[in-house]
Amino acid sequence: MSTDLANTGRPFVKMHGLGNDFVVIDQRGTAPFVTPELARALGDRHRGVGFDQLAVIEDDAGADLRLTFYNADGSVAGACGNATRCIARTEMRARGVGKLALRTERGVLQAVDAGNGLTSVNMGAPLTEWREIPLSKDVDTLHLPIEGDPVGTGMGNPHCTFFVDDVDAVDLVTFGPAHETHALFPERTNIQIVQVINPDHLRMRVWERGVGITLASGSSSCAVAVAANRRGLTGRAVTLDLDGGRISVDWRDDGVWMTGPTSHVFTGTLTEEFLDAF
Repeated sequence: MSTDLANTGRPFVKMHGLGNDFVVIDQRGTAPFVTPELARALGDRHRGVGFDQLAVIEDDAGADLRLTFYNADGSVAGACGNATRCIARTEMRARGVGKLALRTERGVLQAVDAGNGLTSVNMGAPLTEWREIPLSKDVDTLHLPIEGDPVGTGMGNPHCTFFVDDVDAVDLVTFGPAHETHALFPERTNIQIVQVINPDHLRMRVWERGVGITLASGSSSCAVAVAANRRGLTGRAVTLDLDGGRISVDWRDDGVWMTGPTSHVFTGTLTEEFLDAF
């Protein structure tokens, strides 16, 4: 690739939190150009860059920045905890500060440097009322009328949590899509299968709506911690082992705090040749 071609496009950053990977595009100070069609093309791991979610940064009058998230299929994600932590980490370093306020579809979320390379984000209060999740009808969200007796939770996006004896015994490739589009979830749902190790330790695997199996999911981790506590299986502070690593969640009075590592993988440029198609 010539240097001229590489320098005439749009910059992006590739990041991940526990293997949950993102493309981040900063639209601050520029005309918006990201569309669902572009997001879907970028999410293609063969013809684009590849990601679980795309995060777009914009200016915001009432917060340090605004974040919009897209899934790999081009749909809007609503919330993405690991991407929020990744961006907060980078932005705090750039500004030389230890905390930030980030506006998402969920509202304004607080992020802090937790030390030792870890970043914490308050993902807000969980939503447990059927309309808020949202569900298609009034049911008991602690015991959804679905085989397997899952829990429904909203974290700015919908979640359906199944507690099982052995997460590795579940064929998530078929289990995930079979439940993502369940009629009880009008906006589709994220699916978690969870094994209780002890009252402060969980093992979780996740199927994300619009993406598929991912190595980790921040909002799913928060939803699982809330569901486990509501069921009386754990306390409010838990450690979760995901396929991509370990994360900590603490459901406090002011919201659900999630703490974990982040990684900036590389910075690249989307060429005009690629962008001209959109």
